[in-house]
Amino acid sequence: MKNTIIKYGVYSLITASVLFLSAFLLGKNLDFSTQAVIGYASMVISLLFVYFGIKHFRDHENDGKVSLTKAIVIGLLISLFAALGFAIVDYIYTTQINPDFASEYLAQSLKEMEATLSPAEFEEQKIALTKQMEDYGGPIALASMMFLTVMVIGFIISLISGLILQRK
Repeated sequence: MKNTIIKYGVYSLITASVLFLSAFLLGKNLDFSTQAVIGYASMVISLLFVYFGIKHFRDHENDGKVSLTKAIVIGLLISLFAALGFAIVDYIYTTQINPDFASEYLAQSLKEMEATLSPAEFEEQKIALTKQMEDYGGPIALASMMFLTVMVIGFIISLISGLILQRK
């Protein structure tokens, strides 16, 4: 089990890092909503190794059997690799490549909100969003949120994969 987790986890980490960094570097002229879609697609693609890791374990290491619980555990451990890849690249991006990312994101979000909200609602939302970005807009907080987001998606993919692949 350990070898499967490491093998597929490393595949997932490399895929996550390359896709996420590529999306940031090649998509820097895209708007934030398009970048978000590309980011989530990168997460799902890198987490496909969860399915393949569970399948490999079932078919090659465990006599064609895997329980739902074991599948979820394997999937989450593989997801840890992808989450670390995303978090590390996010941290590097927000500290070295584009240290102004948080302020750029805030400015774009405020611009979009201003176009859709009444002046009173906008001012209220502006204060709340600005406070939120001050509290959680640092590189470590952004990397941590990225890590948690990937782990949540990894859990969902692990659960779905486990339900599909489980055999007793």
